[in-house]
Amino acid sequence: MLSQHSQHILRNLQFDDDDLLLDPAQWSEAVATAIAEREGVGPLGFAHWQAIAAIRAYYFRFHAPPPMSKICREDIAPASCVQELFHTCLKAWRIAGLPYPGEEAKSYLSATR
Repeated sequence: MLSQHSQHILRNLQFDDDDLLLDPAQWSEAVATAIAEREGVGPLGFAHWQAIAAIRAYYFRFHAPPPMSKICREDIAPASCVQELFHTCLKAWRIAGLPYPGEEAKSYLSATR
């Protein structure tokens, strides 16, 4: 069950049928924290925030999902760290507050390994 704080934050936001934020401009760390709670991820720690920042930066530069194995540097964390932190890449995408990436990319993000 979501905390009242998270319910309040998410109440006025619009999500699509896949629970992806429709307007990435509405994203904030508070929104990410509430989405993470809804997704059963967290609490969000330093590694989560590093991954979220990298995913968002890549998306806003290339308008596409990044190769998730490259989000965590091999010398710092294993290539599967996004799955370890968020359970699936799609959950990471949701928490990063990014919009629908297209059906093919969504399939890639939904893979668990």
